[in-house]
Amino acid sequence: LRAFVVDDDGIACEHTQVVLRSLGIEAETCTDPVEAVRRIRAAHDQGRDWPLLLTDYKMPNINGLELVRDLRAFDGGRTAVIMLTGYNWDIIEEEARANGVDAIMAKPLSGGLSPQASAIQPLPESTLAGRRVLMAEDVEQNAEILADLLDLENVESEHAQNGEIAVRMFRESPVGYYDAVLMDVRMPVMDGLSATRAIRALNREDAKTVPIIAMTANVFDEDVERSLQAGMNAHLSKPIEPEHMYETMARLIAQRQAR
Repeated sequence: LRAFVVDDDGIACEHTQVVLRSLGIEAETCTDPVEAVRRIRAAHDQGRDWPLLLTDYKMPNINGLELVRDLRAFDGGRTAVIMLTGYNWDIIEEEARANGVDAIMAKPLSGGLSPQASAIQPLPESTLAGRRVLMAEDVEQNAEILADLLDLENVESEHAQNGEIAVRMFRESPVGYYDAVLMDVRMPVMDGLSATRAIRALNREDAKTVPIIAMTANVFDEDVERSLQAGMNAHLSKPIEPEHMYETMARLIAQRQAR
């Protein structure tokens, strides 16, 4: 299945794309609703209508309802449309249905693709179910996305807004409390590299063995090397690829248990 995602918030686009990818749906995104209509129309003219459109409701220039009206003027109802909104959808539901919207869902997207669809289920025999992860991430919306991805695998997560808080939370937790740490590299107050060094320096056994995984948009060799030198075990590039994150966490946790 192919999907097209329209949202003027780039992070929200990225989040929706990640959730769709976890369902095996490849998605293209666009942050400009006017440009989105142009691209959708161009695809239609080539005989390649999008099977699925997810659009935000509140956007500049034209809102989600206007976008859907433009779509329905030429697509013949071929595209299933889901509207995403952070507002109370009771206010817009009647108008949305009248303009060709098939379903409305709350933002941020998590779970099924329609109100009738079942929620996303964890992977069978997941080795991550029941684990507890400390995630250090200063951008609240990124943290919410990450928490949603972890929740898909039944992983419990606790959020630290910067490296200093992450160090304090780890230091004040019981030994063995966290199974892994997801550490953003660039954060205010204390960055991820400094926080990792501080955790590794703590006088407790699990501080030396807990897997600490870097998360950063910097993927050059020297960035990876700096992460490893600081005491991190692995390096994930942003935007996070869910399957890669799950595999990395499962592998490192298993290696720790085998020691």
